[in-house]
Amino acid sequence: MSGHSKWSTIKREKGAKDAKRGAVFTKLGNQIAIAARAGADPAMNSTLAMAIEKAKQANMPAANIQRSIDRVADKNAAALDEVTYEAMGPGGVGIIIETATDNKNRTFPDVRNVLTKNGGRIADAGSVMFQFTRKGVITVSAKGEEALLTVLDAGAEDAIEEGDEMIVYTDQKDLAKVRTAIADAGLGVTGAELQYVPNMPVEIDDKDQAEKVLKLMDALDDLDDVTNVHTNADIIVEV
Repeated sequence: MSGHSKWSTIKREKGAKDAKRGAVFTKLGNQIAIAARAGADPAMNSTLAMAIEKAKQANMPAANIQRSIDRVADKNAAALDEVTYEAMGPGGVGIIIETATDNKNRTFPDVRNVLTKNGGRIADAGSVMFQFTRKGVITVSAKGEEALLTVLDAGAEDAIEEGDEMIVYTDQKDLAKVRTAIADAGLGVTGAELQYVPNMPVEIDDKDQAEKVLKLMDALDDLDDVTNVHTNADIIVEV
């Protein structure tokens, strides 16, 4: 498994800052509403349970969380669609953009405009997706050989250390099971979600190009309808 991308690290730090000013509540609410389609009881719906946990970590009010769950049963609420776009960015890097929207005629132009303004473009369906594999990604507040053995015993496919944390990879269908096993083993889990993990990262060793890639990713992530952004860019220079 390749190293965790610089964008993933920046996105987590950005998410923490956005959470402090409530900027992520729309995104989190949409994720909860979509997850609740498979069942409104988090005890029976692990995807919903993880979405709620993520919202709580961002200090999203309980009332907002409940409204997002109730949206599924509200016939007057606009229906949400999950739409994934494939794109190319500066330097030929691949980008996958996940959205949750009640108006695709608004979301697509917004995504396209951000790409165009930042040196990217929409790509043909399938031309980028094959470069990624859908994986469960768990962030664990531990490191060292003992912690590594614990997460592997819990069913993880691989793990890498990043600072004081460990990034754990699982098969997508095993995410909830492995996350629970790691927590039950006494390790702190600070995040768990499905991501598109690049099969072969594209190294970016030019600072100017790296800054352009990160600026584009940041601009896409700032769109309200965008729930997640993934890239195969492996930035190996300081920016």
